[in-house]
Amino acid sequence: MSDLKFRIKAQSASAAKTIVKARNFEIIVDEPADLGGSDSAPNPVEYVLAAFAGCLNVMGHLIAGEMGFELRSLKIDISGNLNPAKLFGQSNEERAGYKTIVVRMTPDCDADDATLEKWLHSVEQRCPVSDNLQNITPVKVALVKCAVA
Repeated sequence: MSDLKFRIKAQSASAAKTIVKARNFEIIVDEPADLGGSDSAPNPVEYVLAAFAGCLNVMGHLIAGEMGFELRSLKIDISGNLNPAKLFGQSNEERAGYKTIVVRMTPDCDADDATLEKWLHSVEQRCPVSDNLQNITPVKVALVKCAVA
């Protein structure tokens, strides 16, 4: 199967607010007031958790179908802890990102415990966002200089 390419474009609306274009959708990213934003939208690290939940939901339903049971609904509760010291330039002791992420998934289905354990393992292993969070992904950040008028 060929690779799929996903792309977004973003523009700052303020020091803490970003407008993101993804296909035909506009996503607003902002910080809470106590972190310098206007609290008009989730912040970047909340979107990471939201993306993870969305991916787990898709994979959960897809894999349940493959395994032959009906997943009527799926509740997903995700939390993560991070230390903001590096973010604010106060310390380089800890990483800037999440130290831990805990996912609790509550499926509404009739599958037995053994089937659900296999299902959960497959969901975690096949979810692209889970893979990005649990494994190193090469990232290249480049500077594009503005043309001088």
